[in-house]
Amino acid sequence: MTIHILTTGGTIDKVYFDAKSDYEIGDPQIADILRSVNVQIDYQVHTLFRKDSLDLTDEDRREIVSFVSAMTADRILITHGTDTMVQTANELKQVPEKTIVLVGSLSPARMKASDAEFNAGFALAAVQALTAGVYIAMNGRIFNADHVRKNREMNRFELSSD
Repeated sequence: MTIHILTTGGTIDKVYFDAKSDYEIGDPQIADILRSVNVQIDYQVHTLFRKDSLDLTDEDRREIVSFVSAMTADRILITHGTDTMVQTANELKQVPEKTIVLVGSLSPARMKASDAEFNAGFALAAVQALTAGVYIAMNGRIFNADHVRKNREMNRFELSSD
C-alpha cells in the first residue's frame, strides 16, 4: 500500500520571521516529519499549494477535488490549514470510493512545542485503517467530514451539531 500525501500549505508549513507574526508558507514538512520518525510504509508527496487556508479559493478547492479524483490511489492524506479544512473536506465528499484524511496543526512543525508530528503520525495511521470516506484527523480524534467544526475560541476541532 502506498499512501499519497497532498500538501496545500497551512500552519503546519509556516515559517515565522518576527514577533509581529510575519510569515510565509515554507517547504512542506510532512516528508521530514515522516523520515524523522522512521515511518516504514511507502508514501509519495505531491505539493499542490503553499497557501494559508484562508487564502484558498473555490477554484483551489476544485483543483484539489480534480487532482484527488484523477488519482488511481485510494488512500490519500492531505495536509491543510485548519481554518478552512472543514470546507475543503466537504468539497471532497464528492469523490467516491477513496479514503481521504485531512490533517494540519495548530502550530508550525518547525516549532518545538508543535502538534504537527503527532497529528501527522495519527493521520497516517487513520488513512490506513479507515473505510472509504472523508475525515479530519486532529489532536487524537477522527471526525467524519459531515460532523466536525473548528472551535476557534477553544482552538480545537469538535463534533458539530449538524
